[in-house]
Amino acid sequence: MIYLTRRYDFSASHRLYNPDFSDEKNWAVFGKCNNPNGHGHNYELEITVKGQPDPRTGLIIDLAEFNQQVNSRIIDLLDHKDLNRDVSFMADQIPTSENIVIAIWNELVPYIPAPATLHKLRLMESRNNYAEYQGASLLR
Repeated sequence: MIYLTRRYDFSASHRLYNPDFSDEKNWAVFGKCNNPNGHGHNYELEITVKGQPDPRTGLIIDLAEFNQQVNSRIIDLLDHKDLNRDVSFMADQIPTSENIVIAIWNELVPYIPAPATLHKLRLMESRNNYAEYQGASLLR
């Protein structure tokens, strides 16, 4: 099995809050990330696919097609957007790194061209924080 990882960057803003919580509880849970005007990050997204190389090409995936799918279905929708308001696949979710990476997985997985499969996503929110996801089948 070969694993191939490609990295993408995007900038986005968000506000962490739960509309079912009081202002006090939102502050206690989310701290300064609950700023009513939001805040931003320069995210780094690593997408890892896995598969066996095609004996005719030596590739597990056509990188040009893969890159086009990722840019049109993920990066173009997230870059310079407010994750709370502008991104349909984040609707009704608290845009934590954990929820963002799951939403990206769910958007992207149907568009990975066979025989490759999506293996792992890593979303870096900062130098110190990142979330990884390998699909719902691995959740307990």
